[in-house]
Amino acid sequence: MQSTSDLINGLLGNWWLILARGVAGILFAVLAFIWPGITLTALVYLFGAYAIVDGVLALWLGTVASTAQRPWWPFLVAGIAGIGAGVLAFLSPEATALAIVYLIAAWAIVTGLAEIVAAVELRKVIDGEWALGLAGILSVVFGILVAAQPGAGALALIWIIATYALLFGIVLVVLAFRVRGLQTNNQQSQATA
Repeated sequence: MQSTSDLINGLLGNWWLILARGVAGILFAVLAFIWPGITLTALVYLFGAYAIVDGVLALWLGTVASTAQRPWWPFLVAGIAGIGAGVLAFLSPEATALAIVYLIAAWAIVTGLAEIVAAVELRKVIDGEWALGLAGILSVVFGILVAAQPGAGALALIWIIATYALLFGIVLVVLAFRVRGLQTNNQQSQATA
């Protein structure tokens, strides 16, 4: 088993993956706010693209964790859930609004739970894991709220999804820069040693 420093170096060297997930969430939110009257089919495609990108990036983070011989399965679960939700959205764009609502809610809850587990694991090796834990909590709360209001109109759903994606994206951007700051501190301490 490799050391904790290998995991930290793997995460620090790939902080931009976390940043990319955050930026993808923010871009999704901006597009949803700009075009609130889009049809449900367009929303499904937009959500599908976002979920696939987020899932691929989560799988990549899992690869980084696995090379450091650390728990990678939370990233695997989040990645598979994201890609699966995205593919289903593209395969069934004509699905009813109710099915789409539950699909989005389930994806958010599964992703959020995986992120909470990952944050607990990261707590053992770095400071600042609270941002990933907070992102996970936001995901779970969002999923529960969406599932509780399945009859909401498409416009209300767009605003809820956009708000969630914006908050989630901002939290991940904050986490990315905290990890990048750790990388800088780590490099400085190695240079002085």
